[in-house]
Amino acid sequence: MKGVWMVVAALVLGGCASLQYGTPQATAELKDAGGKAVGRVRLWESADGVRILARVRELPPGQHGIHLHAIGKCDPPDFSTAGGHFNPAGRQHGLKNPGGPHAGDLPNLDIAADGRGGLDHVTRLVTLAPGPTSLFGPQGTAVVIHANPDDAVTDPSGSSGGRIACGVLNR
Repeated sequence: MKGVWMVVAALVLGGCASLQYGTPQATAELKDAGGKAVGRVRLWESADGVRILARVRELPPGQHGIHLHAIGKCDPPDFSTAGGHFNPAGRQHGLKNPGGPHAGDLPNLDIAADGRGGLDHVTRLVTLAPGPTSLFGPQGTAVVIHANPDDAVTDPSGSSGGRIACGVLNR
């Protein structure tokens, strides 16, 4: 019985993702323009690609664009210091764009009426290892959540609107 309670405690304290995927190889704490923590992003490299798991709270309900941005800097209030989308191949924006996507393009983040939401996505367009598609290049990388949904085709940003949360990826 003691073993069962230890597993339950690990799930509650460590989160299901840590047990399912192992220790994250990169993380980012997401903060809003006021500096308040609104979520966390965890990344793992696997044979399938890089798994990106985002969990957020206290954000407006609905769909929101979420992207990997080219500069690991998140200065409020508009987070413009994160630069544009991570795009080492020089492609057009959008997961549905025939000329795309950017390596930093991700599916929309779904936020429920209670302000909580998440994303669990695997991409082969980036790596955590050294190389041209590494998220740990000289400028680093930020994760940005936008005010509106990403339409998955409009270049350069999917008409996803202003930036409402940002976090810098760290090992």
